[in-house]
Amino acid sequence: MSIAVLGAGSWGITLARLLANKGEQVSLWEFDPNAFTNLVQHREHYRFLPGIKIPNSVRITNELTEAVKGSQAILLALPSHTIRSVCQQLVPYISNQIAIVNCAKGLEAETHLRMSEVITQVLPEKYHTRITVLSGPSHAEEVSRDIPTTVVVSGFDKSTMEYVQSLMFTPRFRVYTNPDLTGVEIGGALKNIIAIGAGISDGLGFGDNTKAALITRGLAEISRLGVKLGANPSTFSGLTGLGDLVVTCTSRHSRNRAFGEKIAKKESVQQALNEIGMVVEGVRTTQAAYKLMQELNIEMPITEQIYHVIYQNKPPIQAVSDLMMRDAKPELEHI
Repeated sequence: MSIAVLGAGSWGITLARLLANKGEQVSLWEFDPNAFTNLVQHREHYRFLPGIKIPNSVRITNELTEAVKGSQAILLALPSHTIRSVCQQLVPYISNQIAIVNCAKGLEAETHLRMSEVITQVLPEKYHTRITVLSGPSHAEEVSRDIPTTVVVSGFDKSTMEYVQSLMFTPRFRVYTNPDLTGVEIGGALKNIIAIGAGISDGLGFGDNTKAALITRGLAEISRLGVKLGANPSTFSGLTGLGDLVVTCTSRHSRNRAFGEKIAKKESVQQALNEIGMVVEGVRTTQAAYKLMQELNIEMPITEQIYHVIYQNKPPIQAVSDLMMRDAKPELEHI
């Protein structure tokens, strides 16, 4: 039995390396032919993870059927907007014995669904207990270099969560379980929006006071949406809430923070995305969250302003002013 890691970006390579170093048989799938050829030849992604070699025991393939055949677990280390299409291709290969581990953090732009909801729409109901989500403060650039990291696995079934916990657990990669799937996914998705705001703050030359305010008030609106959707409020004080939010808003590895910094310096959205060269999940998630907050009539002022900056070309400095000059109110009102 082997483990299939679908997606050979920085996170997919990191997870394949982690599992291979534990002695698991790992297949790593890369859909792009050119990227596949480079990975096979060099066993390294020079741009995403320079200096990190893919172990020789990892089988690299561009054939999806070859990657998942005989697997006991399938890790989806893919951009969130590709999860639906890839899972549709996986349907013939799913069984009651296979654990599905989604590692993407985002909301589907068209439907505003969380990733586990997308997957349950695609897979037959009898397989839903096999679906899990891996989330938490875990930049691939650090996990791939064995820097101590702690994450969370959530899902529909306790035994499946515990299996994934055991599968992924190492002396440098500690895994907790949390049954609050809604809270874990909302925290993981929406922190990317607030991180764009933190990058805008950096790009405008603001300081630690501003970033602390963004993180704190950002967490309040993430929690507000999550609780409305049925999440446990305590989840947002944990690794997939506060933990992931802090690391994404402050780290030099954060694509979302870097994207915000670039657009604050008057780069266009497309120019900023091109320069980063990797998926910036917060861009699509901002659009989905903005529409979701309108549907649910929830106040999310930071998300609203970042939406206006990205999709309506609002000057970032004006967005800051509009946030600061909102009506005065008690801090804990509607938190």
